[in-house]
Amino acid sequence: MHLNIPRIVIGAFRGGSGKTIASIAVICGWRKKGFSLTAFKKGPDFIDSAWLKEATGQPCYNLDTFLMAEKTVVQSFIQRTRGETGAVIEGNRGLFDGVDEKGSHSTASLAKLLKTPLILVIDCTKATRTIAALVLGCQKMDPQLKIKGLILNQIAGNRHASIIRSSIEQECRIPVLGEIPKLKDLPFPERHLGLVPPPEHHKREAALKFCAEIGEKYLDLDCLWGVASKAPHLKISSYNEGACKKKPTSLVRIGIIKDSAFQFYYPENLEELERRGGEIVEINALQDKALPSVDGLYIGGGFPETNIEGLAANRYFRRSLKQAVEDGLPVYAECGGAMYLGKSVHVQNKFFPMADIFPVVFNLDKKPWGHGYTILKSDAPNPFFESGSVIRGHEFHYSKVEKWKEDQICLAFKVKRGFGFNGKRDGLCYKNVLSTYTHIHALGERRWASALIRKAESYKNN
Repeated sequence: MHLNIPRIVIGAFRGGSGKTIASIAVICGWRKKGFSLTAFKKGPDFIDSAWLKEATGQPCYNLDTFLMAEKTVVQSFIQRTRGETGAVIEGNRGLFDGVDEKGSHSTASLAKLLKTPLILVIDCTKATRTIAALVLGCQKMDPQLKIKGLILNQIAGNRHASIIRSSIEQECRIPVLGEIPKLKDLPFPERHLGLVPPPEHHKREAALKFCAEIGEKYLDLDCLWGVASKAPHLKISSYNEGACKKKPTSLVRIGIIKDSAFQFYYPENLEELERRGGEIVEINALQDKALPSVDGLYIGGGFPETNIEGLAANRYFRRSLKQAVEDGLPVYAECGGAMYLGKSVHVQNKFFPMADIFPVVFNLDKKPWGHGYTILKSDAPNPFFESGSVIRGHEFHYSKVEKWKEDQICLAFKVKRGFGFNGKRDGLCYKNVLSTYTHIHALGERRWASALIRKAESYKNN
């Protein structure tokens, strides 16, 4: 069997070239033509994915060959595009940038794995014919990579665009399918090397409208769809549809703290919890007066520091969470969630009390302490992973441990790649709580969802 789905990958020479805005513009333009689309983000990312979700009106899924097997990436893509008109995959970083000098796990390698035409977004600031040289270099770097079109960004005027377009068409034989001028007052403010996420963006509808206008004015949406429609068929002979179906009944209630402070969740993680018998219960740590009746709790990452006053002020919720932990509630927390489980967070010369599960004071720095893929090895008792387990994930945090009582903490993981809590260890443990700086993806770390459900069942029965 084969799957024939129109699709493109949108990549760039480097991060910050305009991939996300171009991807949203394409999606908005195609949706206006009546197409039903699924969006994907290459690599470990929550914020760009959230904006792509806003553009499509449905979840955006992540594809990453470091976090999951290549076969799983293909299966996930096939599963989530069935019944759709088309798909847009936004790349990350530079086109060939991966974890090593060979470019392993890069946007280019993903485009080849999914046999998907590549569209390059190019920041043309202060350059003309040199742009053609850079494109020609990409063609020579990997002749198997199918670069099928270019979107020129940051164009200074008609003459600027004409020279670049002519140079590219003569030297590279690739069509220019969009020319986006330099635009003032972009409605996408940045924070920590990325965009401000939609839940904290006060004018997200206006931002999406802005991108839609870019698509209509400056992109050749019909030609882009023509490129997408010529994508080769994907073989789906090994696709196991039954393995992806959810269980019909729920066994346990899994709380998810989901508000403007905690918003970083892969949709696949929540789907895996549901598929294994979990009923998702959304919780707001800023507004809810107490933790509701749940059998397990998952606290994702986010920006607790931008909501720190509200988190600290809701002391009744914090107290109910602490009591539930003392009673044995299974809790899994990542990054921002780990900060919330500490004693306090130090922000702008003030200490804000948190849930006080761990005797740890966190501090916000001006530079990231952990940024990139991680590999952990479980070598101490913890609620969710057996000893010897190797866990792949990623981290990106500006927070760090300012003070802790080392004789009162247990760290379950040895850091083989990454930083964790101190450059050597990750995974704070207490009773049935595991708190890490590493984010995991449920399609790559299959043991996680089943472990959380199993612990929740035990808690419920006892």
